[in-house]
Amino acid sequence: MNQMTPRQLDILGLVRQSGRVEVDALAERFEVSPQTIRKDLNELCDMQLLDRVHGGAIFRSGVVNYAYDARRKVAADSKSRIGERAAALIPDNSSVLLNIGTTTEQVAHALRGHQGLLVITNNINVVTILRDNPGTEVIIAGGLVRQSDGGIVGDATVQFVHQFKADYSVIGVSAIDEDGSLLDYDYREVQVAQAIIANSRHPILVSDAMKFERTAPMRIGDVSQLRSFVTDRMPPTRFMSVCRKSGVGVEIAADPSADTGAEADAGRLEDADV
Repeated sequence: MNQMTPRQLDILGLVRQSGRVEVDALAERFEVSPQTIRKDLNELCDMQLLDRVHGGAIFRSGVVNYAYDARRKVAADSKSRIGERAAALIPDNSSVLLNIGTTTEQVAHALRGHQGLLVITNNINVVTILRDNPGTEVIIAGGLVRQSDGGIVGDATVQFVHQFKADYSVIGVSAIDEDGSLLDYDYREVQVAQAIIANSRHPILVSDAMKFERTAPMRIGDVSQLRSFVTDRMPPTRFMSVCRKSGVGVEIAADPSADTGAEADAGRLEDADV
């Protein structure tokens, strides 16, 4: 492995903390040109430590996900908007299965305004968010508690999920392939996600668009198994084609401060697909 410069070591430390870094922000922080930062990021990618994405870099995609606290910080504003948009799809007086994931937890926050919900979850953080919400009953799965993020996984969790047939479910994923494949890292989490999709009438995927820039080794299933997909930007054309053919509704929780063209695209998607 090539020797890293002190600045590259600092950049790697920043990625560990936040999950993602941006070229312009790094250039300002280190008082160097964007071209210098791009060279640093390219070299770190050549060392197989980072993956380049538009405007910056993220942790190297592979067989292990990055830390939970870092995942919470990545695309935090987008995840909040996605949570609000997904919660709007779930009416009062419904039953809903909520899976593991930082975006799923944002849906839980947005559901605090709902009434008459029965929430079934394998996510300790979701329990914390909703346990004192008036008019909401929360049922938590049994199984192995994953120390890294409070997720409950394993055979006992899968068997627990199979006891229910919920009106809605909300799942997150670690990566999405343009062919429609939904991907993750932990086979135990994959098994639970598969059970949640199979045991709900309206499965909803929530994911920021950065997941199209990542890879993971294990397949949960295909977007065609879902009813709705809520994201923050227009998905790739190939993926959109799969959604249209499968009748999957695509909801874009666009940044209101972004270009108005993106919001117009979101409206057209809703008219065509939902």
